[in-house]
Amino acid sequence: MSLIDTAREVRENAHAPYSNFKVGAALRATSGAVYAGCNVENIAYPEGTCAEAGAIAAMVAAGDNEIAEIAVIADCPKPISPCGGCRQKIAEFAKGEVKVILTTLDGVTQETTVAALLPGVFDADHMSRV
Repeated sequence: MSLIDTAREVRENAHAPYSNFKVGAALRATSGAVYAGCNVENIAYPEGTCAEAGAIAAMVAAGDNEIAEIAVIADCPKPISPCGGCRQKIAEFAKGEVKVILTTLDGVTQETTVAALLPGVFDADHMSRV
């Protein structure tokens, strides 16, 4: 199953009672294992947690710590892009050249990289003097 197919499938499990906007994400770790996540909203935090964060949490919980590729899908007119917080989370676990696939349920797809999504990323080098 492709990352897009996995993201599409897990998207159906999203808990989005406030926005009704379901998002799915799937990533392949450098180990080859695939992890998926969907957005989860709640009354105290209606924006909820993002699909990408869920996939990363599943990866870390399983003992992997590096993303080789990631895909994100939603039902929208143009490819969905991760929010700023998720871009930083992705950058924490992926090298700049890692492929990011953004797509819609209609199949409109855009491929980019982690570095293109988050230029000027905050990383460990910024803290080299502490």
